[in-house]
Amino acid sequence: MEIDFRKLPDNQHEILVRDRRGPDVRLPAQPTGPTMPHDLVHAAVEGELALADGFWGAVAQGATFQGFELVAPGRHRRSGLKVLRRKGDAVMAAEMAVNWAYRVWSGLPTEGRGVGRSPLDDSELARTGAALDAVAARWAAVPEGEALTWSWSTPAAA
Repeated sequence: MEIDFRKLPDNQHEILVRDRRGPDVRLPAQPTGPTMPHDLVHAAVEGELALADGFWGAVAQGATFQGFELVAPGRHRRSGLKVLRRKGDAVMAAEMAVNWAYRVWSGLPTEGRGVGRSPLDDSELARTGAALDAVAARWAAVPEGEALTWSWSTPAAA
């Protein structure tokens, strides 16, 4: 699966997803955030941790999340909902891992009321921190109007 993260003016980005199970989809312009697109953070962390059933693994299998649109008009396919019913718990676990890795990497609080325990150990945090450093540098180097292309293949279980 190929994922294009296109950098747009005004700290926005859009995403195009090709060569997945199911039709090509796109996410129209979204705010990028302070450093890089949240879904790019997912690609880096899920890839580093070999999370085959996370957000991008579910998309590769045909799931479509809120905001994504079909690139070419066509019949609505409900198979993406089946993927989410089967893999929803794994997608949520990946969301927690990605959010925690980003929290640590960006220096947000990791202790205190409402924060909870880390789903990642120190080794995983070191690996995901390095992966986020690398992808942040790649994203920063992308000129406005151009795209960072991420090749996603479902990782083997770690």
